[in-house]
Parts: sequence; structure tokens; C-alpha cells
Amino acid sequence: MSALVHAIVMLGMLVIVPAGLRLTGQQELERIRRLWPLFAAPGALALWLPRGATATVLACVYAAGTVALALHAPHASRRATRGRRLDPAGIALLTALVAPAVAATALVAERRGHELFGFDLGILALTVPHFHFAGFAAALVAGLVCRVSDGPAGGFAALSVPTGTALVLLGYFIGDWAELAGAVVLTAGMWTVGLLTWRMGHEEGRDRTTRLLLLTSAAVLVATMLLALSWALGEATGLPHPSLTWMAATHGLGNALGFALCSLLAWRRIRNREPARAAALTPIGTPTEGRTA
Repeated sequence: MSALVHAIVMLGMLVIVPAGLRLTGQQELERIRRLWPLFAAPGALALWLPRGATATVLACVYAAGTVALALHAPHASRRATRGRRLDPAGIALLTALVAPAVAATALVAERRGHELFGFDLGILALTVPHFHFAGFAAALVAGLVCRVSDGPAGGFAALSVPTGTALVLLGYFIGDWAELAGAVVLTAGMWTVGLLTWRMGHEEGRDRTTRLLLLTSAAVLVATMLLALSWALGEATGLPHPSLTWMAATHGLGNALGFALCSLLAWRRIRNREPARAAALTPIGTPTEGRTA
């Protein structure tokens, strides 16, 4: 399981985060994105080294990058709403930009061999991919979907994904029932994202590749979030549920490749190939100074 989790985390560090930052369209985040490999490469290397001083130092380098990103989160969110009160998409963006710092904190503690807040090293290791994908990627995509969706469903998705992620984190401290509540809220939000994404995939004028990416990401969410619910329910009630190894191989890998990667590739194509849709997305960042999205 460790090798699979490490590979999933590497995908989050080296591909998902910088690809997501590009979609925000914000100039200050673009500067961080360009420097991101300098932080992410040491963090990725730390995953494969034995726990100890060297792995901890390398993990701290990655943590420094995530802290820099988190420090930009309030300003980026204000720019996303152009100085107005934070809307659901802005809240989703704020959540996405802070989530990698939570993941990096867990990574530093796990690589040091320190049971942070009393959590065993296995839980800390799984927190790292969770906050790259359920935290960063899911919140970012929920915000993007919210920007282009009419009606309350988009706002619900943009709010419930950050809320569910926060509740899952809180559940680590309170107990399994709180974590189950977070899983229910997060699943509701992700299924709403999936429904809206599925509708986007069937819109007229969509090119075949983008359509396939959107439909794949939407379909994968149905299965992966059902697995998340079954695991959280089993933990809270003692009912039979998948093992952590099985969850990593199914829920984790499915969300990483089927949802996060496919979604970000689809949204990049939408920005590059659909000017009208790209214009609708500009509030999640700001109009880029002197260049197109």
C-alpha cells in the first residue's frame, strides 16, 4: 500500500497542484506555480526515503512551498470575487489553496516519525493524499463548476466540498461519527459536482476529447465516493467495510486518475478551446494582465 500511496501523492504534488494553479488565472499564483517544482521535487523524494532527518528536511522544503501558497489564499480569494463578499466559488478556491499546507504538515510529521496530535503514522500518511485530492483538486473543480452552472446546485457543490473536507479533518479529532458526517457532506458535494460535470459533457459543441474527460471524471465520482461512504460508515458502526489497502487501490487511485487528472485536463481544454466558457471562468481568478487565459 505504501508504494501506491506514494505514487498517488507524487501525482498530486508534481502534476495536480501546478495544473490546478494554472486554472486560477491569477498572476501571483502563476509565480508560485513556476517555482513549484523546486518545492515539490524534494517533497516527492522524501516519500521514498526512510523516515529520519533527511526525509524530514526534504518534506519541510515542500511544506515551505505550501505555506507560501496558503499565505496567498486570502488575497487570491478576494481577487476571485473582485473585492466583493466571498461567494461559494471563492470559498472553494480558498479551501483549495490552503489544503496542500495541511497535507504537508502531515507529511513532515510522518517523515519525522512523530505521531502528530496522537495520530499514528499510517493515518498521517493517508492524510497527505486526502488533502491533495479531496482538499485541493475537489475544491478547485467544485469552484470551477460553480462559476459556469446556473441555479443553486453549483453553489451547493462549491460549499459542501470544503465543508465536508473540513468536517472529515475535524472528525480526526472528535471521532468516527463526526468523520462519517463529513463523508456524507463531502459525498453529497462531490456527487453534485459529478452531476453538473456530466451535464457539461453532454452540452452541444463540446469536442470529443473534452467530452470524454468530463464524463469519465463524473462517472468515477459515483463509485469512489460510494466507497468513501462505506468505509466511514464501517468505521463508525463496526459494519464490514473495505480495508485501507483496498481503499487506496480503488477510492484513492480512482479519484487521483479518474477524477482529478481527467477533470483538470478537461478544464484546461475548456479554457484553451472555448472562449465563451473561459470568459465565464475569469471570476475564479482575475483577467490575466495582458494575456489570454
